[in-house]
Order: sequence, then structure tokens, then C-alpha cells
Amino acid sequence: MAGVIAGILMFVIILLGVVLTFKRRHAHSYSYYLKLAKKQKETASSSTQREMGPVGTADKSTGKVSTLHKDDPFSTSTQDLNSFSSPSPCSFSVQGKTLQSKSLLNSYYSVSKEPIPATTSLDSSHGEIPQPTLSIQTYPYGGCESVEMSYQAGQFQPAIRVADLLQHITQMKCGQGYGFKEEYEGLAEGQTAPWDTAKKDENRNKNRYGNIIAYDHTRVRLQLLDGDPHSDYINANYIDGYHRPRHYIATQGPMQETVRDFWRMIWQENSGSIVMVTNLVEVGRVKCVRYWPDETEVYGDVKVTLIETEPLAEYVIRTFTVQKKGHHEIREIRQFHFTSWPDHGVPCYATGLLGFVRQVKFLNPPDAGPIVVHCSAGAGRTGCFIAVDIMLDMAENEGVVDIFNCIRELRSQRVNMVQTEEQYVFVHDAILEACLCGNTAIPVCEFRAIYYNISRLDPQTNSSQVKDEFQTLNIVTPRVRAEDCSVGLLPRNHDKNRSMDVLSVDRCLPFLISVDGESSNYINAALMDSHKQPAAFIVTQHPLPNTVADFWRLVFDYNCSSIVMLNEMDAAQLCMQYWPEKSSTCYGPIQVEFISADIDEDIINRIFRICNMARPQDGYRLVQHFQFIGWPAYRDTPLSKRSILQLVRRLAKWQEQYDGGDGRTVVHCLTGGGRSELSVPSAASVR
Repeated sequence: MAGVIAGILMFVIILLGVVLTFKRRHAHSYSYYLKLAKKQKETASSSTQREMGPVGTADKSTGKVSTLHKDDPFSTSTQDLNSFSSPSPCSFSVQGKTLQSKSLLNSYYSVSKEPIPATTSLDSSHGEIPQPTLSIQTYPYGGCESVEMSYQAGQFQPAIRVADLLQHITQMKCGQGYGFKEEYEGLAEGQTAPWDTAKKDENRNKNRYGNIIAYDHTRVRLQLLDGDPHSDYINANYIDGYHRPRHYIATQGPMQETVRDFWRMIWQENSGSIVMVTNLVEVGRVKCVRYWPDETEVYGDVKVTLIETEPLAEYVIRTFTVQKKGHHEIREIRQFHFTSWPDHGVPCYATGLLGFVRQVKFLNPPDAGPIVVHCSAGAGRTGCFIAVDIMLDMAENEGVVDIFNCIRELRSQRVNMVQTEEQYVFVHDAILEACLCGNTAIPVCEFRAIYYNISRLDPQTNSSQVKDEFQTLNIVTPRVRAEDCSVGLLPRNHDKNRSMDVLSVDRCLPFLISVDGESSNYINAALMDSHKQPAAFIVTQHPLPNTVADFWRLVFDYNCSSIVMLNEMDAAQLCMQYWPEKSSTCYGPIQVEFISADIDEDIINRIFRICNMARPQDGYRLVQHFQFIGWPAYRDTPLSKRSILQLVRRLAKWQEQYDGGDGRTVVHCLTGGGRSELSVPSAASVR
């Protein structure tokens, strides 16, 4: 008997040893991948000759014609992830099917189509993090069924399940010892393949930067021109897409010497879409020449005609017809020009870029050749666009994302794709937002039915999809830090703020231009985009007695043609009348003259004529003041949906009649908070 017991104990001890050994190996597997990646990077670095000069700014691009200098500042700071409430079980959706996860919220989320923050901030001291539903859907309101999904691992870093992405990014941003910095450093940097053709003397003037040039094995070879044996070179590389070989061409922004070659490539490759992720000039430096015409232009043998321009708040879509000399075929090509990438760093939110990527994907002809993508160097922002597009496809089809190995593969085809750690983190944040929020665009003709469905209350959870969307909006909105509102927090500006809890972030402030004695250029207001117009709205507080002149300076300086007032006047809260009645009054340098007034149900309409008395040569401007009186102070929402929609329609009609829809609108309530922030998305959506 004793022998049997001893044998059992020995078996248990051996079993425990095996389990502990397995766990130890598993725990160290992640660092093993990092060491392996770094080893490969060192090997690649020592085996190739780098002909790279000093680097600086976010592009890290140099060369004899480089517009970047080593002393250019750029930020490598990353956005934090926010703290969340406690977790609860739910499911996430992939390809219209549902995967179960105990750490997710109760239903998948979709958020408003208005611009939202791209990342979530995290303060690790604020407790546990719930995992909201992560979904990649072409249509976010379809039914789902359960399915098992295999976990796929990359060569160095493991792929991440869509369901685990929020937790993974949170840990990488606040992790000790291993995070995005270490992972990004695991990518091979600089030249990793031959680029002999690009280095030929005959081709040097075709490269914008000396260290961002085309690898030989993936370069686009142009058809030779008669009498020019070197005319096959262009600084461009084929890039594989998700299960689509050569789905993209990554190239530099055209230079004056290469515009003809650029259009030769467009025709030769039968491309239907050009993606431009740079502005022509940034920080006073030329990043790309204007390679398209105002009307019609001939570039070499290619005739290009501009047919249509559709400006939107964050990008422009231009449509061209293209015809080659000696050919009867006329092709239509669209250029998608993303205009809101900042001069330094990355966008604060990925919302605009995600909508941009979806638009390119939707409008690109299915039978067209590669999508041509360029920024200035054709590496940093170009790599971000391509990586996001590939990972969205992967998430939708496989339920996992493999960002590290995706970018590693991109860099094997063109040098330094996704050039900075900040861009690397931004790609993660963009994919996370896409997974959290999905594509929330709804066709107008289907809005009624969809709204009815998502508004229905689930009796089991006592919630609805609309409520869940609002929860997601709160999750993806970053916490505003004190340093983000440094101007409003300056002691000299305290008396210009109704509430120190409602301030504009510095990057959205409209600084006043017109001079008013020793008054500062600060006003507690924020610029906000509409769907088509950047900075179409200015949201602010009801003027204080000491800021009435600043308010009218704001209206004049920013060419505002409308003012929307959403609060009641209240002397106890210093909400006094800030306009003249049947007379003319000067507020600081701005003269405001009353023209007319009428009342219709819940709206009082007033028209004023304003001018800057210090600069009478600037002329007069008409401004319509809409005072909405259908929203009592005790209510969170207006008394009538119909009346607020009537206000939005009247505003749109006045804007269109007076200035063709290009004028800005000032919207204010008591503090510039809730009521104003409700009305601006409503007006933007109706437009």
C-alpha cells in the first residue's frame, strides 16, 4: 500500500514539473520573438551598405534635394489609453458571425459618423479595463452566429485576435520592459535589399530623397522610351495587398522632373486610383509638385483633364480623364487627396483616415490595376495607409490582425515603410478604432428602418444599441489633460471662462485677429468640422460681460454668417443680451447694426450688419442670429424634435443663400458644452 501511495506522489510531482516547465517557456516566448527580430535586424544591417545621411523629422528622409533637416523637431509621443469601468461578458463580430469572449461588453458597438477620437487614453491606476465589442463589418447592423476562429501567429510577433486588441494595445502602451518602442525596434531599418538601378548616376535626379529609393526586385519598370535606355526607372515599388499580389504601388511625391514618368506609370499600370497623403507645401517646404491640371494638360504622351473636384473636410476627391497619344481609349481616374495629416507627427484621431480608406476601397474599380499611393518620400504616411487597409481586410476575413509582420513585409518591398514609432502606434490605434466602432455610415433611404431597430430596448439587458454606441463613444474619447488646454488655463484668461471645466483644447482654438486695445487674442471657443467644410462651426460659451467685444471680434474675424443661440438669458448667470435692439452699437472695434427681426414658433430670427471700424475698407457683412427658445433650462433635450430640425433647415437655407454655404456658424449655449455639442452633429448630419 505504501508503495502505491509513493508511486502516486511521484507521478504528481513529475506532472507538476512538466506543467511549470511549459508555463515558463510560454512566459518567455514573447521576449524570444523580440530577440530573434533584433538579431535579424542586426544581421541585415551588417550585411548591407547603407548610403544614408543624417535624418530628422517624421519622414526621416534625406538626400541632395531633401527638404528636411536634422534639426527639425518631431514628436514621438503616443496617446494614452483611458481608464474604463468593470468588464462584462459579450461577443464580437467577424464577417457577420459572432465570437464569444467573456471579457467583452454586452453587444457590439457602432458610433456616430461624426468625427470621434481614434484612441483611448489609459491611466493604469484606474482599475480594470473592459473589452467592448470589436467588429469589422461592411454593414454594422447584420445578424450573427457563433463560429470558432483559429489563432494565427506571425514569424516573430504573434497575430492578435480582434477580441484581444484593446487589451493588447493597452498593455503595450503601459507595459514595463516591453512595449511599442521595443516592438518597433524589432523591425529592420534602412536598406535590406539591392537598389542598384536607383543609385545609377542617370537616375539620381529622379529621387526626392537619397535614402528612400526603389529596391530592384520590386521596382516598377516603365516601358523604355526610344533612345533613352534609362527611361524605365521611377522611384516606385509594387506592394502586395491582402491576398492580392501587387495591389498597391508605393511611390514618392512627383517632382518637376518626374511628373511625366508618373503619368506614364498610371497609364501603363492601368491604375484607377491615386492616393495622396501629403500637402504640396508643409512648414514652408515643397513636399510634392502639383502634378494635375486645373483644366487640361498634356504630360509627355498622356493627356489629363480635370472633370470634377469634390472637397470634403479632411480630403478632396478629384476625377480625371486620361488618354494616351495614339490611343482611342479614355480612362477615368480618381485622386484621393488626404489634406488633414498634420505637418508633424500623426493625426490626433484616426476617424478621418479610416473614412478615407473606406472611400478609396469603395470607389476603386474592381478591374483596375494597382492603387498608387504616395506621400512625399513614399514611405511613412504611404506605409500607414497601406498597412491600415491590409489590416482591415485581415481583421474582417480572419478575425486577427498581424500589424508587426505586415509592416515587416512592407519593408521587404520598399524601404522604411511606416517610418516612426509614432506612426507604428497610430496604425494600431486606427485598427482599434475601426474594430470598436465599425463602419457607421447609413444610407439616408435606410436610416428610418435602421434607427428603429437600433433604438429598440432589449428586455433582458434593459439597453439598446444606441445606448451601447454612446458607451463606445465614451470609451474611445481620450481624456483631456491639463496641458492640452494650456492657453485657457493661463491666469490672464481665467476671467474669460464661464467654467474652468469647459475649455477648448489648444489645437482647436480660434485666435482673434482684430485688435482691441490691450485685449488678448484668446476666446473660449473651438473650431469644429462639418462633413464637407473644415472649421465650419465655432462652438463657444454665452458671452460674459467682459467678453462681448471678443465674441463679435470672433464673428467678424472668422467670416461667420450665422449665430445660433441655444440657451435662455439669465441675469443671475450673467447671461445678458449681447446685441443691439433697433440701433447700432460698437463692441470694441466691431460695429453691430440691427437690420430686422421676426419670430416663428420657437425661433427668433435677427439680421445684423457688422464691420470693423478700425478697418472700414474690409466692408460690411450680414449675420443672421437664430435664437432658439424651445429648449427650457430644466430640460436635457429640446421640447420638440421638429423645432430643432426646423432650426437646422433655416440655418442651412441662410448659409446657402447668403454665401453659398461657405460661411462659418457660431453655436453657443451657456458654457459651450452639451447643447452646442448636440446641435453641431445634428446640423452637420442634415447637411
